[in-house]
Amino acid sequence: MLDPGFFERILKELSSHALYLTFYFQGEPYLHPEFTNLVVIARKHRMYTATSTNGHYLDDERARLTVQSGLDRLIISIDGASQATYEQYRVGGNLEKVLEGAKRMVDWKRRLNSPTPHIIFQFLVVKPNEHELDQIHSLARQIGVDEVVFKTAQVYDFENGHPLIPDNARYSRYEKQSDGKWHVKSKLENHCWKMWQSCVITWDGKVVPCCFDKDGQHVMGNLQQQSFKEIWNATTYKSFRTQLLKGRKDIDICRNCSEGTSVFE
Repeated sequence: MLDPGFFERILKELSSHALYLTFYFQGEPYLHPEFTNLVVIARKHRMYTATSTNGHYLDDERARLTVQSGLDRLIISIDGASQATYEQYRVGGNLEKVLEGAKRMVDWKRRLNSPTPHIIFQFLVVKPNEHELDQIHSLARQIGVDEVVFKTAQVYDFENGHPLIPDNARYSRYEKQSDGKWHVKSKLENHCWKMWQSCVITWDGKVVPCCFDKDGQHVMGNLQQQSFKEIWNATTYKSFRTQLLKGRKDIDICRNCSEGTSVFE
């Protein structure tokens, strides 16, 4: 679990360059008992802060602390407008609990007269839920969230089709080719802005190239032993960037990446 002292040490090094801090990678941020305190630390270093949650931990206390922390942007994943649909993708999830959490967030913003966080309902469009897009807008209006975003889904083993790929091509990252195989809509051009403008730092200090390295396999360095500047300018990072510029399709995490493809609708 991320240590607040280690976190602040990293921010002190990065604050002169970093502007935007995303508090999520492959886990639920509200499982960290000091999550809202981490936001306060980041805000102290004048960073724009955003996070994404499954919405199951937004009890009254966490909702209040979230608003008071100064968090700028809160994405609530809501992948169904009915429990039957929602639980097909969010296995074991409780839609009513998510909606109640969203109501608490809206209520505490009102009670504290706070413009933040900007609350977003994010709907990951997959085949089992694509028939409920209109209902999500209705729910958002009822609760009073600020925005609804539809996001296309990354699918593994998509080449031969997949039951999660929606019928509506607008909400799919993949398209069927004449050979019967499915391909990423992106042309896999050999460039990626993330290699020069962002990265992911895991809870234990590992620096990996981007959020598509979901298992942290491409470790560029570790902030427990090195400075960020050393890692950013080291041979390992430079070699990875060069490899991408020569052949993005030859890097496992880049072949199924959305770079060059519209992700949000």
